[in-house]
Amino acid sequence: MADEFGQAYAQVIIDDLVLGALGDRTAAVAIKAGDDLRVVWQAICEANGVPKDRWHGKTKLKPKL
Repeated sequence: MADEFGQAYAQVIIDDLVLGALGDRTAAVAIKAGDDLRVVWQAICEANGVPKDRWHGKTKLKPKL
């Protein structure tokens, strides 16, 4: 979450964004209820327009030598 959204905004998304794909619950409520974390992450990605190629994490660039 922090890699995609930054630490502060990631926490806002987890706590405050109500996701229809999760039964009109927040990610925090879904996680506490035991929902699959992959399903929660996918719902967050879809709701926020994260490109599918980043659903498994941002590509880290190797430092130039």
